[in-house]
Amino acid sequence: MTNRIKKNMHVLRELFYLRVHGLMVFRFDFFAPFFVDGSLFMIQLMAFHAIYSNVDAIGSWGKGEMILYIGTFSLINALCMTIYFFGVNSIPYKVRSGELDLYLSKPISPLFLLTFENISPGSIPLIMMSICIIAYGVHMLKMKLTIVMIAGYLFWLIIMTILYYEMEVIIRSVSLYIVSMARMEQIEEASIDLCMKLPGIAFYGVYKIIFYLILPYGIMATLPVQSMIGEMNLQTAVYGICIASLFSVITAAYWKQGLKHYNSASS
Repeated sequence: MTNRIKKNMHVLRELFYLRVHGLMVFRFDFFAPFFVDGSLFMIQLMAFHAIYSNVDAIGSWGKGEMILYIGTFSLINALCMTIYFFGVNSIPYKVRSGELDLYLSKPISPLFLLTFENISPGSIPLIMMSICIIAYGVHMLKMKLTIVMIAGYLFWLIIMTILYYEMEVIIRSVSLYIVSMARMEQIEEASIDLCMKLPGIAFYGVYKIIFYLILPYGIMATLPVQSMIGEMNLQTAVYGICIASLFSVITAAYWKQGLKHYNSASS
Protein backbone atom coordinates (compact mmCIF):
# COMPACT_ATOMS: atom_id res chain seq x y z
CA MET A 1 0.00 0.00 0.00
CA THR A 2 2.82 2.42 0.93
CA ASN A 3 4.67 1.67 -2.30
CA ARG A 4 1.49 2.27 -4.30
CA ILE A 5 0.95 5.64 -2.63
CA LYS A 6 4.56 6.65 -3.32
CA LYS A 7 4.21 5.55 -6.93
CA ASN A 8 0.98 7.52 -7.37
CA MET A 9 2.51 10.62 -5.81
CA HIS A 10 5.49 10.38 -8.14
CA VAL A 11 3.18 10.03 -11.15
CA LEU A 12 1.05 12.93 -9.93
CA ARG A 13 4.13 15.15 -9.61
CA GLU A 14 5.25 14.27 -13.13
CA LEU A 15 1.76 14.83 -14.55
CA PHE A 16 1.62 18.26 -12.95
CA TYR A 17 5.06 19.17 -14.29
CA LEU A 18 4.21 18.01 -17.81
CA ARG A 19 0.87 19.82 -17.73
CA VAL A 20 2.34 23.15 -16.62
CA HIS A 21 5.27 22.80 -19.03
CA GLY A 22 2.91 22.07 -21.90
CA LEU A 23 0.72 25.06 -21.07
CA MET A 24 3.70 27.41 -20.80
CA VAL A 25 4.85 26.45 -24.29
CA PHE A 26 1.70 28.11 -25.55
CA ARG A 27 1.37 31.08 -23.21
CA PHE A 28 -2.10 31.99 -24.42
CA ASP A 29 -3.39 28.53 -23.38
CA PHE A 30 -1.97 29.14 -19.92
CA PHE A 31 -3.27 32.66 -19.29
CA ALA A 32 -6.59 32.48 -21.19
CA PRO A 33 -8.35 30.40 -18.50
CA PHE A 34 -7.52 33.10 -15.92
CA PHE A 35 -9.57 35.59 -17.92
CA VAL A 36 -12.34 33.22 -19.04
CA ASP A 37 -12.95 31.58 -15.66
CA GLY A 38 -12.68 34.92 -13.86
CA SER A 39 -15.24 36.48 -16.20
CA LEU A 40 -17.68 33.58 -15.76
CA PHE A 41 -17.26 33.82 -12.01
CA MET A 42 -18.11 37.52 -12.02
CA ILE A 43 -21.20 36.88 -14.16
CA GLN A 44 -22.36 34.21 -11.69
CA LEU A 45 -21.74 36.57 -8.80
CA MET A 46 -23.87 39.28 -10.40
CA ALA A 47 -26.63 36.75 -11.04
CA PHE A 48 -26.58 35.67 -7.38
CA HIS A 49 -26.70 39.31 -6.29
CA ALA A 50 -29.72 39.94 -8.50
CA ILE A 51 -31.52 36.92 -7.03
CA TYR A 52 -30.78 37.51 -3.34
CA SER A 53 -30.84 41.31 -3.20
CA ASN A 54 -34.62 41.14 -2.69
CA VAL A 55 -34.68 38.02 -0.50
CA ASP A 56 -34.18 38.42 3.24
CA ALA A 57 -33.98 34.74 4.15
CA ILE A 58 -34.24 31.19 2.83
CA GLY A 59 -35.50 28.97 5.60
CA SER A 60 -33.44 29.75 8.68
CA TRP A 61 -30.59 31.25 6.67
CA GLY A 62 -30.15 34.96 6.12
CA LYS A 63 -27.93 36.74 3.62
CA GLY A 64 -24.76 36.02 5.59
CA GLU A 65 -25.33 32.28 5.54
CA MET A 66 -26.30 32.42 1.86
CA ILE A 67 -23.09 34.26 0.94
CA LEU A 68 -21.16 31.64 2.88
CA TYR A 69 -23.07 28.93 1.03
CA ILE A 70 -22.46 30.44 -2.42
CA GLY A 71 -18.78 30.86 -1.63
CA THR A 72 -18.52 27.26 -0.44
CA PHE A 73 -20.25 25.80 -3.50
CA SER A 74 -18.07 28.00 -5.72
CA LEU A 75 -14.97 26.77 -3.89
CA ILE A 76 -15.92 23.11 -4.37
CA ASN A 77 -16.60 23.78 -8.04
CA ALA A 78 -13.31 25.69 -8.38
CA LEU A 79 -11.35 22.83 -6.81
CA CYS A 80 -13.06 20.50 -9.28
CA MET A 81 -12.13 22.72 -12.24
CA THR A 82 -8.53 23.05 -11.06
CA ILE A 83 -7.75 19.47 -10.10
CA TYR A 84 -9.76 16.92 -12.03
CA PHE A 85 -12.63 18.25 -14.16
CA PHE A 86 -10.86 18.39 -17.52
CA GLY A 87 -9.40 14.92 -17.03
CA VAL A 88 -12.63 13.24 -15.91
CA ASN A 89 -14.68 15.16 -18.47
CA SER A 90 -12.62 13.57 -21.26
CA ILE A 91 -13.70 10.02 -20.35
CA PRO A 92 -16.64 9.85 -22.84
CA TYR A 93 -14.43 11.06 -25.68
CA LYS A 94 -11.69 8.57 -24.85
CA VAL A 95 -14.25 5.76 -24.72
CA ARG A 96 -15.76 6.66 -28.10
CA SER A 97 -12.39 7.14 -29.79
CA GLY A 98 -10.81 4.02 -28.28
CA GLU A 99 -8.11 6.14 -26.67
CA LEU A 100 -9.00 4.53 -23.35
CA ASP A 101 -7.02 1.49 -24.57
CA LEU A 102 -3.79 3.42 -23.97
CA TYR A 103 -4.72 4.03 -20.33
CA LEU A 104 -5.64 0.39 -19.74
CA SER A 105 -2.22 -0.70 -21.01
CA LYS A 106 -0.26 1.41 -18.50
CA PRO A 107 0.97 -0.04 -15.16
CA ILE A 108 -1.13 2.34 -13.07
CA SER A 109 -4.80 2.93 -12.42
CA PRO A 110 -6.42 4.34 -15.60
CA LEU A 111 -8.85 6.39 -13.51
CA PHE A 112 -5.93 7.95 -11.62
CA LEU A 113 -4.30 9.02 -14.89
CA LEU A 114 -7.56 10.31 -16.34
CA THR A 115 -8.27 12.26 -13.16
CA PHE A 116 -5.01 14.15 -12.86
CA GLU A 117 -3.59 14.36 -16.37
CA ASN A 118 -5.30 17.69 -17.17
CA ILE A 119 -4.83 19.76 -14.03
CA SER A 120 -5.84 23.35 -14.81
CA PRO A 121 -3.74 26.07 -13.11
CA GLY A 122 -5.84 28.61 -14.99
CA SER A 123 -8.74 27.90 -12.63
CA ILE A 124 -6.78 28.79 -9.48
CA PRO A 125 -8.15 32.39 -9.46
CA LEU A 126 -11.61 30.88 -8.96
CA ILE A 127 -10.37 29.32 -5.72
CA MET A 128 -9.06 32.67 -4.50
CA MET A 129 -12.28 34.48 -5.44
CA SER A 130 -14.38 31.83 -3.69
CA ILE A 131 -12.30 32.20 -0.53
CA CYS A 132 -12.92 35.96 -0.67
CA ILE A 133 -16.68 35.35 -0.82
CA ILE A 134 -16.47 32.97 2.15
CA ALA A 135 -14.48 35.57 4.11
CA TYR A 136 -17.12 38.18 3.29
CA GLY A 137 -19.86 35.84 4.51
CA VAL A 138 -17.99 35.25 7.77
CA HIS A 139 -17.63 39.04 8.13
CA MET A 140 -21.35 39.60 7.55
CA LEU A 141 -22.22 37.01 10.19
CA LYS A 142 -19.69 38.59 12.58
CA MET A 143 -18.40 35.14 13.43
CA LYS A 144 -15.43 34.59 15.69
CA LEU A 145 -13.67 31.66 14.05
CA THR A 146 -11.99 29.03 16.18
CA ILE A 147 -9.60 26.24 15.27
CA VAL A 148 -12.39 23.71 15.82
CA MET A 149 -14.78 25.59 13.50
CA ILE A 150 -12.17 25.91 10.75
CA ALA A 151 -11.09 22.25 11.11
CA GLY A 152 -14.71 21.08 10.94
CA TYR A 153 -15.38 23.23 7.88
CA LEU A 154 -12.26 21.97 6.08
CA PHE A 155 -13.13 18.37 6.94
CA TRP A 156 -16.56 18.65 5.35
CA LEU A 157 -15.18 20.66 2.45
CA ILE A 158 -12.77 17.81 1.62
CA ILE A 159 -15.45 15.13 2.04
CA MET A 160 -17.92 17.02 -0.17
CA THR A 161 -15.26 17.75 -2.82
CA ILE A 162 -14.59 14.00 -2.99
CA LEU A 163 -18.34 13.39 -3.29
CA TYR A 164 -18.48 15.94 -6.12
CA TYR A 165 -15.66 14.04 -7.83
CA GLU A 166 -17.47 10.75 -7.39
CA MET A 167 -20.58 12.17 -9.06
CA GLU A 168 -18.44 13.41 -11.95
CA VAL A 169 -16.92 9.96 -12.43
CA ILE A 170 -20.23 8.09 -12.14
CA ILE A 171 -21.96 10.29 -14.71
CA ARG A 172 -19.06 10.11 -17.20
CA SER A 173 -18.73 6.36 -16.67
CA VAL A 174 -22.17 5.96 -18.21
CA SER A 175 -20.32 6.35 -21.53
CA LEU A 176 -18.89 2.86 -20.93
CA TYR A 177 -22.42 1.47 -21.31
CA ILE A 178 -24.24 3.76 -23.76
CA VAL A 179 -23.29 5.88 -26.77
CA SER A 180 -24.89 9.27 -26.08
CA MET A 181 -24.08 11.24 -22.91
CA ALA A 182 -26.16 14.32 -23.74
CA ARG A 183 -29.11 13.61 -21.42
CA MET A 184 -26.93 12.69 -18.45
CA GLU A 185 -24.86 15.84 -18.83
CA GLN A 186 -28.03 17.94 -19.06
CA ILE A 187 -29.33 16.40 -15.83
CA GLU A 188 -25.99 17.06 -14.14
CA GLU A 189 -25.83 20.66 -15.35
CA ALA A 190 -29.41 21.42 -14.28
CA SER A 191 -28.88 19.82 -10.84
CA ILE A 192 -25.66 21.73 -10.16
CA ASP A 193 -27.17 24.99 -11.38
CA LEU A 194 -30.18 24.58 -9.06
CA CYS A 195 -28.20 23.47 -6.01
CA MET A 196 -25.66 26.24 -6.51
CA LYS A 197 -28.50 28.75 -6.01
CA LEU A 198 -30.54 26.96 -3.34
CA PRO A 199 -29.12 25.41 -0.15
CA GLY A 200 -30.14 21.95 0.95
CA ILE A 201 -32.28 23.33 3.77
CA ALA A 202 -34.70 24.67 1.12
CA PHE A 203 -35.57 21.18 -0.17
CA TYR A 204 -38.47 19.14 1.19
CA GLY A 205 -40.34 15.98 0.23
CA VAL A 206 -39.37 14.36 -3.06
CA TYR A 207 -36.85 17.13 -3.81
CA LYS A 208 -34.96 16.28 -0.64
CA ILE A 209 -34.85 12.61 -1.65
CA ILE A 210 -33.48 13.58 -5.06
CA PHE A 211 -30.87 16.14 -3.96
CA TYR A 212 -29.88 14.53 -0.65
CA LEU A 213 -29.73 10.91 -1.80
CA ILE A 214 -29.99 10.22 -5.55
CA LEU A 215 -28.11 13.30 -6.81
CA PRO A 216 -26.61 14.58 -3.54
CA TYR A 217 -25.58 18.02 -4.82
CA GLY A 218 -27.88 19.52 -2.20
CA ILE A 219 -25.61 18.52 0.69
CA MET A 220 -22.26 19.42 -0.89
CA ALA A 221 -22.10 23.03 0.27
CA THR A 222 -24.85 22.77 2.89
CA LEU A 223 -22.97 20.50 5.30
CA PRO A 224 -19.74 22.56 5.43
CA VAL A 225 -21.79 25.70 6.11
CA GLN A 226 -23.91 23.98 8.76
CA SER A 227 -20.69 22.80 10.40
CA MET A 228 -19.28 26.33 10.49
CA ILE A 229 -22.42 28.11 11.77
CA GLY A 230 -23.13 25.45 14.41
CA GLU A 231 -26.32 23.99 12.88
CA MET A 232 -24.97 20.49 12.27
CA ASN A 233 -26.20 17.76 14.58
CA LEU A 234 -24.94 14.19 14.99
CA GLN A 235 -27.62 12.74 12.71
CA THR A 236 -26.68 15.09 9.87
CA ALA A 237 -22.97 14.38 10.32
CA VAL A 238 -23.48 10.61 10.25
CA TYR A 239 -25.72 10.94 7.19
CA GLY A 240 -23.11 13.00 5.33
CA ILE A 241 -20.34 10.50 6.04
CA CYS A 242 -22.58 7.55 5.08
CA ILE A 243 -23.57 9.17 1.77
CA ALA A 244 -19.94 9.96 0.91
CA SER A 245 -18.91 6.40 1.80
CA LEU A 246 -21.80 4.90 -0.17
CA PHE A 247 -20.92 6.85 -3.31
CA SER A 248 -17.25 5.89 -2.93
CA VAL A 249 -18.27 2.23 -3.08
CA ILE A 250 -20.69 2.87 -5.97
CA THR A 251 -18.05 4.79 -7.94
CA ALA A 252 -15.41 2.08 -7.56
CA ALA A 253 -17.83 -0.73 -8.43
CA TYR A 254 -19.46 1.14 -11.33
CA TRP A 255 -16.11 2.08 -12.88
CA LYS A 256 -14.73 -1.45 -12.48
CA GLN A 257 -17.83 -3.00 -14.00
CA GLY A 258 -17.83 -0.42 -16.78
CA LEU A 259 -14.29 -1.37 -17.79
CA LYS A 260 -15.43 -4.99 -18.12
CA HIS A 261 -18.26 -3.79 -20.35
CA TYR A 262 -15.95 -1.59 -22.42
CA ASN A 263 -15.38 -2.74 -26.00
CA SER A 264 -11.79 -1.98 -26.89
CA ALA A 265 -11.16 -0.21 -30.17
CA SER A 266 -8.69 -2.97 -31.02
CA SER A 267 -11.26 -5.75 -30.52
